[in-house]
Amino acid sequence: MKPADPFPRLLHAFFYEGLVQQRNASMHTVRSYRDTWRLFLRFVAQRRRRPVAQLTLADLTAAEVCAFLQHTEHERGDTIGTRNCRLSALRSFFGFVAGREPTAIAQCAEILHVPMKKAPIHAPCYLEPEEVKAILAQPDRSTIEGQRDHTLLSFLYNTGARIQEALDVCPRAIRFDAPACVRLYGKGRKERLSPLWPETVSLLRSLLQRQPRPDDAPIFVNRYGIPLGASGVRFKLAEYVAGATKIAPSLASKHVSPHSFRHATAVHLVAAGVDITVIRSWLGHVSLDTTNHYAQANLETKRLALERLGSPERSAKKPSWKQDHSVLAWLDSL
Repeated sequence: MKPADPFPRLLHAFFYEGLVQQRNASMHTVRSYRDTWRLFLRFVAQRRRRPVAQLTLADLTAAEVCAFLQHTEHERGDTIGTRNCRLSALRSFFGFVAGREPTAIAQCAEILHVPMKKAPIHAPCYLEPEEVKAILAQPDRSTIEGQRDHTLLSFLYNTGARIQEALDVCPRAIRFDAPACVRLYGKGRKERLSPLWPETVSLLRSLLQRQPRPDDAPIFVNRYGIPLGASGVRFKLAEYVAGATKIAPSLASKHVSPHSFRHATAVHLVAAGVDITVIRSWLGHVSLDTTNHYAQANLETKRLALERLGSPERSAKKPSWKQDHSVLAWLDSL
């Protein structure tokens, strides 16, 4: 009797033992890996012309992984960052398999050596204060949906939170008394406190009075009480940006997403002269290099720095070290 292929058992063990029990991965990581494997298995099944249930571990070669990544980037139109996330999920599985299935080590090693792709580093797209104001003016605050959207966008700008961090916020995570703050949970379950403006606290209080929520339930929900998803927020934001473009025409040339508010928070903090280490803590960055990216983005800050420096034409007087000819002569003699 032909032995059963180990792939189904290994995939099950990877998700339940490798990710959940051993690594204690977050729900978002598990879902991201799940989506990658859904796409990958369907892709390989189509190329092999057989059902997904009939795929074996031997079918999942490095060549198939490379073809899938090519398909992801060029046919599905995903970014290089998404392509690398897909590869990371596949690598993680085959690293797990290498320790469980010695006969597949060579196959796993080939896949683990598939390189990540370098992506160009663009300056972050951020919103100017006038553009933020124009967008925040769009929701109809007389309706519960408009009030919710205005509060959510204001919260994003105040805290610099990632969209999922904001959507996960519950009433018990907020300190409404002075000094007001909110407890956010970022990537890798890292926790941080973010201060809240009195205006943001007032908006949150008003929303919760109009739409009460249990202490452990997300604040931002739809009309049926179901927590909002990031895709729904992006859809509504696109409507508001279209309306705000009439007030701030510069928005027409920008791709605005919920993450743009996070970029705006960082750049505006830099422009206000806030220390870069404080901004790193505010945004929950692990590396200071990530935060420094925003310090290079604000054109107005660069212009002011240039004005403080001055142009060579402004000063005809030579520096003191150039006026001392004896020193220059001595240096020339060395």
